Amino acid sequence: MPELKSVHRHVPSFASLRTIAALMLREMTSTYGRSPGGYIWAVLEPALGLLVITLIFSIGFRSPKLGTNFAIFYASGLLPFFMFMNVSMKVQQSINFSKQLLSYPRVTFVDALLARLFLTIIIQSIVGVLIFTFIRTMYETRTILDLGHILNAYAMATAIGMGVGMLNCVLVSRQAIWASIWSVITRPLILISGVIILHDTIPQPYRDWLSWNPLVHVVGESRRGFYYSYSADYVDVAYAYGFALVTAMIGLRFLKTYYRDLLER
Repeated sequence: MPELKSVHRHVPSFASLRTIAALMLREMTSTYGRSPGGYIWAVLEPALGLLVITLIFSIGFRSPKLGTNFAIFYASGLLPFFMFMNVSMKVQQSINFSKQLLSYPRVTFVDALLARLFLTIIIQSIVGVLIFTFIRTMYETRTILDLGHILNAYAMATAIGMGVGMLNCVLVSRQAIWASIWSVITRPLILISGVIILHDTIPQPYRDWLSWNPLVHVVGESRRGFYYSYSADYVDVAYAYGFALVTAMIGLRFLKTYYRDLLER
């Protein structure tokens, strides 16, 4: 009997993993597989954005605030930022994207959330590796990589994106206009998260005010993973993960409460 109970406890987990894998395949087909350039565009979009920023600032300035290469400086901040943006956006849309499948008992909202989360992590990680490898191959960046800081920055960006995405998932499903409001709110984020302007160079008291933005800590953590002499003393890893945990718990609580109502909308 104990053995049967043990097997029984593992069946739902295996079924859930199969469900998540099926949802990921569906997402890959519908989002990236409809056109030949679907996967290529996933790489080109951040690469072109990085190229534009690099060209603009390389014309106006002799060197970036850190190091000697504009491309690696902006990539070290922009790509973790894109990880947050893509994770939050995909998780935010997960209920609406899989609403028809969620009517089946075996498919839960957690499966839908995790499927989009895992696929986004995989794609954005591949994009990051390709772009960073290309830059370091083409240019003498004079950077020494600390993978611990870099991976932690991506983990922080993912956690914050997951928390914000879960919270917005409920808000967008209940009030569609929130998607437009959130889009407007997030537009200045790239300017106030340390991606373009190094956080250390912002005068007080604005520097302390902007430190409440958890993405500032993500970008700072990433930058000290590329520049060994950059201490980034303002980075508070506990605050970033704490922010992610709080938003995720609130979002999960709301999803459990309003999940059935969201499916009927």
